[in-house]
Amino acid sequence: MSHNHTQGQEEVQSEKNLIATIFLNFLISFAEVIGGLFSGSLSLVSDALHNFSDGFAIIITFISLRLSKKPRTEKYTFGLKRAEILAAVINSSSLVIISFFLIKEAIERLFNPSPIEGSLMLVVASIGLVANFIGTLLLKKGSKDNLNMRAAYFHLLSDAVSSLAVIIGAVFIIYFRIFWLDPILTILISLYILKEAYGITKEAIEVLMMSSPVNIDIKEIQKAIESLPDVANLHHIHVWKLNDKQVHFEAHIEVRDKLISKLMPLKKEIEEILKHRFEVSHTTLQFEISQCENVLV
Repeated sequence: MSHNHTQGQEEVQSEKNLIATIFLNFLISFAEVIGGLFSGSLSLVSDALHNFSDGFAIIITFISLRLSKKPRTEKYTFGLKRAEILAAVINSSSLVIISFFLIKEAIERLFNPSPIEGSLMLVVASIGLVANFIGTLLLKKGSKDNLNMRAAYFHLLSDAVSSLAVIIGAVFIIYFRIFWLDPILTILISLYILKEAYGITKEAIEVLMMSSPVNIDIKEIQKAIESLPDVANLHHIHVWKLNDKQVHFEAHIEVRDKLISKLMPLKKEIEEILKHRFEVSHTTLQFEISQCENVLV
């Protein structure tokens, strides 16, 4: 079975998993909102809001996956592959906004505590935990090599952690009547989500800003290619990620020998170095005979 066929099957399965998690999230959200209102639990309502935002986040993820598959056009010569990166920014940014809102609400609840029905809180949070756990299992595999899927995965993982924290809080409320634990848990859950969302947002923005991938050292590339006998120097180097999977590289290469017949084997040798040592998937190389200033531009 070819790599492309296998990858295609994985993408189809990822889309099916996304659809399943969308329904799961909206179902959990409805149950937790009702349970939170009747029990008086802010952490349960916060968990419901996270799940509700997750449902929309996964819809965005699904749409962007479809857009990224569209063929390139004269206007979009790279296609719409960066739709997934934009979706990752939107999803992770929404997590940041929601987390700050919940921290504000939790602080207010700390100063104005109210009684909470722990038993109902425990039952509803347990249902949420099971559903979120199933959702994380569905998205875990696809999140390894895809920033967009990773953002959706962390949405669900954060909800699973949130549900677990709410369950712990419910147990303490039932047996020890510690009502202030509910807003404290809300703050801790929100801080954890902020940390994860920041990492995803930062990585996605770096892709959009065409920064060099963190695992690639331009000086090392320069050293490796300039060590070839026919290469005088490498300059005007640009390395960036088009999306999660495609790393692009372009540079000017000054050659020592003026024979054109040597350029194709040299080009192939350089591409092999870039592909196998630096995981570059696409190269654009311009060969020159005349001396050019050796600078990064």
